[in-house]
Amino acid sequence: MARPDRLMRLMDLLRRLPQPVTAARLAQETGVSLRQLYRDIATLRAGGALIDGAAGLGYSLTEDPVLPPQSFSRIEIEALMLALSGLDQIGDPTLIDAGRSAMARIIATLPDSQARHAMHTIMRTWRKPDERPPVTVDLDLLREACWQEFSLTMTYRDLQDRVTTRDIWPLGLSYSETSLVLLAMCRLRDDYRLFHISRIMSLQRGADSFRPKRAALIRAYVHRHDAPLPGNRPGTSFGPSAGPKPGPGPDTGAGSEGTVS
Repeated sequence: MARPDRLMRLMDLLRRLPQPVTAARLAQETGVSLRQLYRDIATLRAGGALIDGAAGLGYSLTEDPVLPPQSFSRIEIEALMLALSGLDQIGDPTLIDAGRSAMARIIATLPDSQARHAMHTIMRTWRKPDERPPVTVDLDLLREACWQEFSLTMTYRDLQDRVTTRDIWPLGLSYSETSLVLLAMCRLRDDYRLFHISRIMSLQRGADSFRPKRAALIRAYVHRHDAPLPGNRPGTSFGPSAGPKPGPGPDTGAGSEGTVS
């Protein structure tokens, strides 16, 4: 686990676990030795975290009293919990765990009455589970490539069952009710393409960085699809149905940008 991620997880544990939390428990949860755990506690304290306790006694996190507590209306709390419950239907365990972890940190900073509201929300989201095509590639690598703006090399089976190897610049992910789609700049076609992630057969980190082009490429893509082109509608976000209709066939080079492969 990267050091910044480990320190964030340590703060999360100090907020969520019954206090005082023993050093042994914190070390086990963060996957480090006791010696490293003591260093991490010292690092958080140096950064301004108010952590009481010492080795052999356990640790307690004291939120800074100078800062006002977070506050949400009851309908805002319902909206947050409703959005979180929708993650369960996406089928991405890492994303689900991240959402739950973030919500736990939010609830830990709420006043007691609002924290109780979060525990007893009345709204739920439900739909019949979808039969999503299985994803076999590393989604963590794919997300990291989008964030850090490095290229990927993938082997891909398109909608016509043709297999190709491509270098791509990954730009963003689109979750729909039935599929997960990647918007990328395909270096083979030198154009935007939408790839069904379930059809990616293998995925490896490429040799190139396209930083800082990702934001500009996404803006250009959205601008083109907001334009009144035939077959397009304003305000389209990227996804399997976004953009003009494909040309003669998927990813033949004859379709317009945003072709679904």
